[in-house]
Amino acid sequence: MTISRLKYILLLFPSLAMAQQKLDLPTAINLALKNSLDIQLSKNNLEANTIYNNYGVAGGLPVISASGTQTSQSTDVNQRLNTGVTIQRNGTTTNTLNSGVGASVLVYNGRRVIATKQRLATLEKLSQRELDSMIINVVANVQLKYFDIVRQQSYANTLQTSIAVSQQKLDIVKAKRELGLSNDADLFQAQVDINTQNQTLQAQQLIIDQDKTDLLRLLTLKADSGIHVSDTIIIDKNISLDSVLANMETKNPRLLAADLQIRINELRERETAAQRYPSLTLNTGFNYNRTEAGAGNVLFNQNYGPYIGAGLVIPIFNGTAYRRQSQVAAINTKNAKIEKDIYTRDYTANVIKLWQSYNNNLQQIETSGSNYDLSSKLLNLVLQRFQLGQATIVDVKTAQQSFENAGYILVNLSYAAKASEIQLKLLANTLDY
Repeated sequence: MTISRLKYILLLFPSLAMAQQKLDLPTAINLALKNSLDIQLSKNNLEANTIYNNYGVAGGLPVISASGTQTSQSTDVNQRLNTGVTIQRNGTTTNTLNSGVGASVLVYNGRRVIATKQRLATLEKLSQRELDSMIINVVANVQLKYFDIVRQQSYANTLQTSIAVSQQKLDIVKAKRELGLSNDADLFQAQVDINTQNQTLQAQQLIIDQDKTDLLRLLTLKADSGIHVSDTIIIDKNISLDSVLANMETKNPRLLAADLQIRINELRERETAAQRYPSLTLNTGFNYNRTEAGAGNVLFNQNYGPYIGAGLVIPIFNGTAYRRQSQVAAINTKNAKIEKDIYTRDYTANVIKLWQSYNNNLQQIETSGSNYDLSSKLLNLVLQRFQLGQATIVDVKTAQQSFENAGYILVNLSYAAKASEIQLKLLANTLDY
């Protein structure tokens, strides 16, 4: 089997570990969306703000309450009436019952209820945007870690290919040594090369295992679960900078959330300003009162009936607290607008940097792929020349290093381009999942 043939088999079909479940990207994303604790928290926040989005919470619905008090007391009575009658008793019992049902309806308070209800509705929308942002961030993190595993496995396959060459090199040295055409130095060097490469492969396997643990954490699965990832890095080469910038401004959940935060702060301004306006309420209800006494002027008293009224509160002066609260609310609105400008500035700069990296990596990949193919052919040629005695063991080792470096550079450029692609789509909110 030629080195080129072995190289492509290792790149396309990584060895399958026993007792490991194969995991593809769609399955990983679905598991992350289903199990993510961060998404569950965002969903709970959305549910809470949906519950709060109600006119009752805003203070726009009537308030109805019932009350009742039963009092019993024992007293000593000593009374002298103008009729000359004297009443004197010890341990007289008196029972008093006070009860009623009342309702209060807010008629006007400077449109504060309306502003509060609109703020609660906007908070619900903000929670939805935050949930959308959390979802696409989870998807992006899973994709980045998934393709990082693919990258590390691809480099491990390159190392395995180089180790196979080292084994052939050792076999050739042993055969030559039996014929008296090689010395112990070449044999020892060939064995050292294999041992060193095996150590490098073990270190690379550790990186792969730890990346898999990180992926399992993102999927909220047991960290010691066995998974097998077998995939290739395919890059979308049709991303346009202008389209990313346009989508970022209109679709990015964080920027949309910043707009909603500005609206929330503006509504808080209206709520604060409404405190300086009069407040008018209508009140109605029904009262029932009853008193029974064992002695005294009045032995029994009972009254009941409905009532209706209105209440008006006019704020005149409260130490300029309302005015200062309004000023602070206006400052908070300005800060929210500044924060959005900061997000826009930073996201735009990130898009430009990611685009530069994405475009540059795509340009390098073509050259790097050509170098990888050439280094593979060179390794085959040098190994054949070594077998014929036309190249030294140092020549083979140099060709191997060139092959490993070319494979390392190619897979890292591919991953860097893919990572830039994912992050560009994340900022533009155009990730596929």
